[in-house]
Amino acid sequence: MSHRALTLTSFLAVSLGLAATATAQMNPRGEAKVTLAGKPIVVDYGRPSLKGRDMLGQAVVGQEWRMGADTATTLTTPVGLSFGAIQVPAGEYVLRAKKVSAADWALLLKRGDDIAAEVPLKAGPLDKSVEVFTIDLAEEQGQGVFRLSWGNLALSAPFAVK
Repeated sequence: MSHRALTLTSFLAVSLGLAATATAQMNPRGEAKVTLAGKPIVVDYGRPSLKGRDMLGQAVVGQEWRMGADTATTLTTPVGLSFGAIQVPAGEYVLRAKKVSAADWALLLKRGDDIAAEVPLKAGPLDKSVEVFTIDLAEEQGQGVFRLSWGNLALSAPFAVK
């Protein structure tokens, strides 16, 4: 085998090894989905594990948190939504969270760098710690509920199709 072929073979082996390592380090993806008024509302997100850490406890008041891992957490809705008086047009949004005080959180729906909506989240303790970051969309009493759970904390907000 020529020196050039050996170099190319070595390069490909290293490249494939790095790609495999990067893929192995990716967190699993999750999908939360609810159908309201016959339309699917979907959240796609990364699912990191706590691994002994208190990630939500480390959140700093006033700073955004990317919610999940690896690629951005997204909400896709073919219909407009209302979170109380807050109106959200149909479309795709990047979801982030912000700790607004020691006990209060907000869900940020973003398009590019712009915040399209800031929705207050109700915080509550969980009976049992949740190791893997989880987002759930559910229908309760004819409306939707956005809920995230991680560690000993649940954050939620009800919403409706407008």
